[in-house]
Amino acid sequence: MRLSRHAVAIIVTTALAAPAPCAAQEPVIAFWQLRALLNPGDTIWITDAQGREIKGRVGSLTPETIALEGDASLVFGAREVHVVRRRNPGRRTWTGAAVGAIAGLGVGIAACAAYPKDDPLRGDACLMAIGLTWMPGFGAGALVGYMFPGKKQVVYRAPASPGGQQALLRVAPIVAPHTKGVAVAFSF
Repeated sequence: MRLSRHAVAIIVTTALAAPAPCAAQEPVIAFWQLRALLNPGDTIWITDAQGREIKGRVGSLTPETIALEGDASLVFGAREVHVVRRRNPGRRTWTGAAVGAIAGLGVGIAACAAYPKDDPLRGDACLMAIGLTWMPGFGAGALVGYMFPGKKQVVYRAPASPGGQQALLRVAPIVAPHTKGVAVAFSF
């Protein structure tokens, strides 16, 4: 199967435009840093000092407090908040759109491969097949990504209390040309 220059250009452009996977983001441990991550109106879940999880929309943020909007406005101080979680639907939507576009592009390429090779209109038909299949895939993938936003992401985790202990275990792979292994760090 030989692809025309147009089809190769579309494939390369789609591959370069696909979003790159992001590394997992560590939650912030300073309460004042939440102002950089949350905006008024964002839906969040707060786990308070008693272990209750409260869902609400961010009303206002100060370096010492976070206020939730709703039927009963709630204000939490930095000492009362243990964990703050949120969903990030935008990232999931773009990932779904990219996967859908690539799947649609694959369908278009398969349709192009099935087209008779001796037909003089094959190049235009292939370009049309690819152009008409990746866009619906893009839209369907974006819709699926938006409808299923994924699990909650921890954006803030309170540091351990002075009287309590917090153990931390970190495991990281080590891969080099002549070395393979695992680095393990344990602190408390």
